[in-house]
Amino acid sequence: MTPPTPHPDSAATLTGVVVVGSINADQVTTVARHPLPGETLIGTSITVLPGGKGANQAVAAAQLGARVSMVGAVGLDALASSATAILESAQVDLSSVRAVDGPTGLALITVAADGENTIVVIPGANAAVDAGVVGQSAGLIAGAAVVVLQGEIPAAGSAAAARLTRGRLVLNLAPVIELDPATVAAADPLIVNEHEAALLLAQLTPGTAPPATDAEAVARLREWGVASVVLTRGALGAIVSDAEGTETVASPVVEAVDSSGAGDAFVGAVSARLAAGDTLREAARLAVRVGAFAVQSRGTQPSYPHEGDSLPEVRPDAAADSAIDSATEKNEAHP
Repeated sequence: MTPPTPHPDSAATLTGVVVVGSINADQVTTVARHPLPGETLIGTSITVLPGGKGANQAVAAAQLGARVSMVGAVGLDALASSATAILESAQVDLSSVRAVDGPTGLALITVAADGENTIVVIPGANAAVDAGVVGQSAGLIAGAAVVVLQGEIPAAGSAAAARLTRGRLVLNLAPVIELDPATVAAADPLIVNEHEAALLLAQLTPGTAPPATDAEAVARLREWGVASVVLTRGALGAIVSDAEGTETVASPVVEAVDSSGAGDAFVGAVSARLAAGDTLREAARLAVRVGAFAVQSRGTQPSYPHEGDSLPEVRPDAAADSAIDSATEKNEAHP
């Protein structure tokens, strides 16, 4: 499948980043370890913070210097102001965020002592971000250099945003929802982790075996018709693939405290740098450092860097290590 061709005058006229997506309040509980099914544990703390994948990505991009607008919805409840507090302080344009009847979206996040997390999302007002709501911001979306989508609003809303996009569409399909294949094909890049890549391939190519390696997942998504793919791999960095080829991007080595929101920091950083004119590889190299910065603090948006902050550096030998890990993965999958 061939992605839509941008408007011929778009390069000269399109500016900024528009994020069409979710806005949540995050209820973060910390535990020594994650409970087993049916098990009750005593937690160590609970905090309510702003979140939502769309809002997280908007904050990450704005704090890195991008001009960002948000299209989304909050409820008519006390959580709405909490959910938008850091968006406001990051100077994200919220004029296209609607207040709708019902609760603001809520994410129930549990973080273990090793930094790993589990997340359950209740959509709330995010379920109202359908094609009609998105269409009310048609001019804003059409004028953006980069439009960012995730999987926490209705598929019809995402499809409408993709159709309106004249610039570059960044699709972070997390969580994986059923999307019109045309929306997936419009992504440039598609950003997913290894689990999301496998789930998406099961949708796009039903009846085929799951990918045996990260590299195979990337190759199959490109073969299907996605113009560019970034597969995030946590501490191993990312794989970037486009018309120029496929490259492994290494990540800095840091001590992880809380991995929740790190993927959103990565997406926000990629979007900000693409809007500034960077290549996808250049954007990904910065984004792995932004993600590494984020995992060193608790919470999602509060952990994101600002423009000018010192970011973790990638070791000179890390690229070789990451390439070795990819080769080992391939050998283990195909003995």
